[in-house]
Amino acid sequence: MTTEINIEEEIRLLEFDTLSAQNWGRDGKIEEWVHKYLLNGKGGRSNPEFSEGLKREKRWWNGPIEFSLTDLSPAVGTESGMEFVVDKDKWYARISKLANSFSSPLSLPPLIVEYRNGELSVRDGNTRHGAMSLLGWTSCWVII
Repeated sequence: MTTEINIEEEIRLLEFDTLSAQNWGRDGKIEEWVHKYLLNGKGGRSNPEFSEGLKREKRWWNGPIEFSLTDLSPAVGTESGMEFVVDKDKWYARISKLANSFSSPLSLPPLIVEYRNGELSVRDGNTRHGAMSLLGWTSCWVII
């Protein structure tokens, strides 16, 4: 007797952490994982607009790969010159709360980064990047 799992059950069972992304990557399905994550991420992590934007043209995916946090360029933060500058007090309150929920880098979804003008720009996961930095972590997992 075989058991079929419908798509809703598959999504419910899918873990959106680095280990899950690594497994999907080994199966050559990292792009599929990215879209499932962006459409169904838990804890306010869904970003359907980003998923739709990524589908507009052919993409070449790599990862998850471990990178130094300092090798990544966040797009969101409090420093002038960032693509999206946010209020310092709200930013630190948010990343502090987030940091308190972190247990290990592998338990988090990889950051989604884009190679842009010689830099790895964080396109999804800017608050996670900030929280990891606040915790003193030196590296994280990314999907490029």
